[in-house]
Amino acid sequence: MRSLEAAFLIGVEGVTEIWLVRHADCYQDMSDGADPPLSALGRTQAERLARRVREPKPAAVYSSPYRRALETARAISDDVHVDDRLIEMEMTLGDGGEFEFRELPANVIDRMSGAISDIAQSNPGKRVIVVSHGAAMIMYLTHVLRLEPGQLRFFPYYTSVSMVRVLGDRQMLGTLGDVAHLE
Repeated sequence: MRSLEAAFLIGVEGVTEIWLVRHADCYQDMSDGADPPLSALGRTQAERLARRVREPKPAAVYSSPYRRALETARAISDDVHVDDRLIEMEMTLGDGGEFEFRELPANVIDRMSGAISDIAQSNPGKRVIVVSHGAAMIMYLTHVLRLEPGQLRFFPYYTSVSMVRVLGDRQMLGTLGDVAHLE
């Protein structure tokens, strides 16, 4: 059993644990704008997330430069590393309510994978929080699970935690969309 756990990077020395977090809600009271702040609900979600991560004590917190992600990350720590590669996937909402992607999935996967890889290399064997955005996270997680883009039917809720274990080029999913801190 231990060798099976090791195959999934459980209990392996040097593994970096990335807690990939979707930003808190910013849409409940949203005013027009491309980069809205957190809503009242979002601030509550971010506070609950911050309480959850106090005990495991992350070594570092990284964030997309977008306001909703930064505000979520700053609820956890004042020392937030901003990485432009963690931004949302470029898209618009079509007339029928469908998403129209303006950025190729392969480009999103490349930039998100590059960011996660660099973060893991900078924090070997540690736990790190990375605050990003729904569609970009889904593309990255699709890659980790070795699925084709569009095959992961999953909507990460606000401040949900998906944990990925990283060792060198190996990446394994540990949890998907955990929201226990919101219950």
